[in-house]
Amino acid sequence: MTRTIEEIRGEFIEKIGLMAQADGLPRIAGRMLGLFIWDGEAVAFGDLANQLQVSRGSISTATRILEDRRLIKRIAKAGQRQDYFQLAENPYAQMLEHYVLGLERVQIEIAQTLGEIPTNEADIKGRIEAYGAFYRTMSGALSKLADDLKTG
Repeated sequence: MTRTIEEIRGEFIEKIGLMAQADGLPRIAGRMLGLFIWDGEAVAFGDLANQLQVSRGSISTATRILEDRRLIKRIAKAGQRQDYFQLAENPYAQMLEHYVLGLERVQIEIAQTLGEIPTNEADIKGRIEAYGAFYRTMSGALSKLADDLKTG
């Protein structure tokens, strides 16, 4: 049985919602992102609530999160009173940069812990340093990927 394009669209939007939720975002933010990726066009605030069948409050919260992460942008249309939103330029590089910031915060926490470990605890210090090196490596790799995405 062949599925319709609308069924495939709906499943895609739901999948992105679940992935976003697993990543710590509200599910509706992920669903909105999926909608923007799939449709590729600006959508009015009210239409987002209708299409995703959620409250305007949920849409408001999700748009703030996605705007803060620079994944979507707010636009105005001449003669229209409501806000429109669309996928930002190069949102995937922005996603990676957000992850890099998180990894950098972890590195700071690890460095603070390392500074408190007595020098005679070489084994502990070595394991913690290796853990920090893991995060530095991840951060560096994701930063390079983000730069590659920006330059195309």
